[in-house]
Amino acid sequence: MAYEIPVTQARAELADLINRVVYGEERVVVTRHGKPLVALVSAADLARLENLTAEEAEGTAAAEEPVIGSVSSSIRSVTSAQGERADFGIVAKHEPPERR
Repeated sequence: MAYEIPVTQARAELADLINRVVYGEERVVVTRHGKPLVALVSAADLARLENLTAEEAEGTAAAEEPVIGSVSSSIRSVTSAQGERADFGIVAKHEPPERR
């Protein structure tokens, strides 16, 4: 659990808060009007957070590739019957983008 402190008090106690984070291995959440504003974490915690974020981003992209591939391979061109276009007053025609 993190130690919470109002921003006005945090200004006056910044050096002590840094010591709590670095040496006491605490996390400090600075609040304004009772709502979290910023967090003070150790450099080691920050590095772990950045590594997790990078791994999640890579995992998400890797997980999406097969889905995108399967969806795009299942999309096919569908043409409406000539009568339907006239019945609904459709005058525009969709042209799929050219494949490179």
